[in-house]
Amino acid sequence: MACIGSGRLCARMEKLCQFGHFGQFRRKVSTSSVKLRRDVQQPSAVFVQRCQNTGRTRDCRFANVRTMSSMQTQQPGSLPDCQVDPYRLLDDDLKEIYDDIREELAAKTTQDELKTIATYYFGGQGKALRPMVAILMARAINYHKERNCLLVKQRQVAMIVEMIHSASLIHDDVIDQSNFRRGKPSVNALWSQKKVAMAGDYILAVASMMIARLRNDEVTIALSQVVTDLVQGEFMQLGSKETENERFAHYLTKTYRKTASLIANSAKAVTILAGADDHLTEVAFQYGRNVGLAFQLVDDLLDFVSSSATMGKPTAADLKLGLATAPVLFACERYPELNPMIMRRFQEPGDVEKAFELVHKSQGLDQTRFLAKKHCIEAARLAQSLAESPYQKALLVVSDLVLNRMK
Repeated sequence: MACIGSGRLCARMEKLCQFGHFGQFRRKVSTSSVKLRRDVQQPSAVFVQRCQNTGRTRDCRFANVRTMSSMQTQQPGSLPDCQVDPYRLLDDDLKEIYDDIREELAAKTTQDELKTIATYYFGGQGKALRPMVAILMARAINYHKERNCLLVKQRQVAMIVEMIHSASLIHDDVIDQSNFRRGKPSVNALWSQKKVAMAGDYILAVASMMIARLRNDEVTIALSQVVTDLVQGEFMQLGSKETENERFAHYLTKTYRKTASLIANSAKAVTILAGADDHLTEVAFQYGRNVGLAFQLVDDLLDFVSSSATMGKPTAADLKLGLATAPVLFACERYPELNPMIMRRFQEPGDVEKAFELVHKSQGLDQTRFLAKKHCIEAARLAQSLAESPYQKALLVVSDLVLNRMK
């Protein structure tokens, strides 16, 4: 199976040493790349000394998770303390991913304006969370199966999921009439809605061709499910439920379909490509599902507490769009007068301002963060079932990054 080399041997060894990884490696040289593979031989004394000088292994601590209702605000436990930077660890894998996506999109059309619109959100300003999680999971699973290279097809999955995500952002901008995205004018503000909608469709079409090139039926089904979920999630967002319990279940299902499905199914896809069994595939899927749910919960929280400059888009945007997210739904427990506002989608004068005030007066923000933390802790628990490696530790760190991000 084709795999991507890790760059120069010395650079990779230094990086692994820095993150406390004392595995044994040997160098295998080919005409195309230099790959690292684990071996029973001892590394040279130089590398041993460098490891000792540049890093120390730190134990990851993980507290037991207590079974609680998501509507409570008691502390659910603690996240692991692992000193690994996922983005730095994957620097070689991620640094050209947006360039490669732009090349894929540019190669399939001769329409210059279509190229410009389709590549607009691939300028590197995003967090690259989705490709980062996909590649981290791929490398962690590969290591678990005693393989130390990233498969070309696994990196293709990381590109595909970012393309699907960006296509969904473009369609969201059309639906929501957004004017800003990632700190700059949205595509919707710069081009006509018809052109923007078609550019989103074009990105999905190119992503579909890339999926076909993977030649794996299970992966095709998993990644196609993402698009199905995105559409269903968007339809669910257009409606509301009468009762509070139905409303929260509706919100969580919508959140899974619009956000978590992409992360969960990409983690599943790279695990399938690694030849993993059903158990490992489910671990990867559930890890991605929990990270995705936590990410959206924090995003909904930040809509109430961050500035527009920090978020790169207007705050209180969800209320203005008529959407009741977790902070509002939790606040309903204390302020039932929010219920009629939710049903009329905050359309009456003063609804947005009043709802914003009541959420801050309630425990809605704390409860939202509590629920996000529960999902992060579950994600960390799942990651701990994988063989210990820098990539497995980085999966633990991702849950902390998701919970404590500021934008």
